[in-house]
Amino acid sequence: MINEEILREIKSLPLEAQKQIEDFVAFLRERYKKAQSKSVPTTDLEAEAFVGMWKEREDMHDASAWVRNLRETHWGK
Repeated sequence: MINEEILREIKSLPLEAQKQIEDFVAFLRERYKKAQSKSVPTTDLEAEAFVGMWKEREDMHDASAWVRNLRETHWGK
């Protein structure tokens, strides 16, 4: 259907049905506005200040061991 046909079809409906279409369009607009706002913009991760901030730490050479030790120390796992 082209836009003019859709408008003709809507105008041929009872006023209550036209109101329901209006409400549904408002619902869809709100729903997809929220979905768009949730998307995270892509960034150049290497340009972030935190990247590489621990590269000189001796205790961080084996990150898996460091995390494992941290978990065991704090949570006994």
